[in-house]
Amino acid sequence: MKLFEGKKGIVLGIANDNSIAWAIAREIMEHGGTCGFSHLPDRPDDEKKKNRMRVSKCVDQYPSQTAFLEPLDVQEDEQVEAFMKMAGEKLGKIDFLLHSIAFADRADLSRPTVETGRSGFKLAMDVSVYSLISVTNFARPLFNPGASVVAMTYFGGEKCVPGYNVMGICKAALDATIKYLAFDMGPVDVRVNAVSAGPLKTLAGYAAGVGEMQEYYGHVAPLGRNVTHEEVGRSGAYLLSPYSNGITGEILHVDAGYNIMGSPGRLLDQMKAQA
Repeated sequence: MKLFEGKKGIVLGIANDNSIAWAIAREIMEHGGTCGFSHLPDRPDDEKKKNRMRVSKCVDQYPSQTAFLEPLDVQEDEQVEAFMKMAGEKLGKIDFLLHSIAFADRADLSRPTVETGRSGFKLAMDVSVYSLISVTNFARPLFNPGASVVAMTYFGGEKCVPGYNVMGICKAALDATIKYLAFDMGPVDVRVNAVSAGPLKTLAGYAAGVGEMQEYYGHVAPLGRNVTHEEVGRSGAYLLSPYSNGITGEILHVDAGYNIMGSPGRLLDQMKAQA
């Protein structure tokens, strides 16, 4: 029997086929799971429906295991409530919920954190942090006992990563939210965890200068390399599966060990050799 055979759940936040959420969803469906998906709402004047089209290219590969693909604006509680009601009608009870949603204005990402605008800060926190609270709350009637919620975080919420700026503050808040939601959902046997992935080439990663970070991770991480989409996909699927039933409130680092380092490690040896 496959790991997700008979399991059903919701995946929020796929942007395209480079999304970490897609790597996790693909792993789930390869192991027999059924998923319902969201996509960013398209503008009324966008005749090509580009947001929907990008996600469709992914999920159309698994037609028998895709329950739905519907737009969702997580800044509108009415939409979140309606989306979860629709999900319940199409899926019934669910076993997992993947939240892979974050956003900050590009201008705020590119300026020093101290210059972040008030409206930009509110926007980033609303989309990147509060949305997890909102979707978990409205999904509560749908969860089976033993269900799992997973969100995506990053090391920039634990330590200062220059260039990550206001999004680092959002991830710090998200990390705390994971713990408090884990406490709240524990009595109904629902777990809440997060995956902290190393830098990968995603739509969000490009905005944060992922290219330079990947090279740096390769020099500093104990494994001497960065991670792959497939590795993060398997780890995320693990946290959403029954194999992780005893784990909640945790942040699983999938970064080739980068987060354990207190110095540049072998990169320092290379620098000395070149001196």
